[in-house]
Amino acid sequence: MDDVFMQQALAVSRQALPACQPNPPVGCVLVKDGKIVAQGHTQAIGGNHAEVQAMQQYRGSLSEVTAYVTLEPCSFAGRTPSCAQMLARSGIQRIVVALLDPDPRNNGRGINILKDAGISVDVGCAADQVAAFLHPHLGHS
Repeated sequence: MDDVFMQQALAVSRQALPACQPNPPVGCVLVKDGKIVAQGHTQAIGGNHAEVQAMQQYRGSLSEVTAYVTLEPCSFAGRTPSCAQMLARSGIQRIVVALLDPDPRNNGRGINILKDAGISVDVGCAADQVAAFLHPHLGHS
């Protein structure tokens, strides 16, 4: 089922364009008991990232929720707080990430924050499809 939910996160990420630019269009889907309970995408610059957008929609405990995110949660604070730090404190137990963020400020650091918090993290689900969509937004050559 991971692929199904990541495909939905990818579909949600498309809704971020063009408002989120120059940030990459990221999608996040929260799933509990096999059902989508919330979803979000990157907002206009300075606004919420996908993970925050989804978490604000869901009012229950995150302890039984799996998050599907198209791009590694950010490990650094800029205009917005670190999504990885926020997720690490959320009580969520599992996160599925399609791609590592190639931004040198992140690039695996967000995953490490999540794992250090005891969260199960799987990377690479639907990676090819997400990479094809995000390619122009991530500065890949």
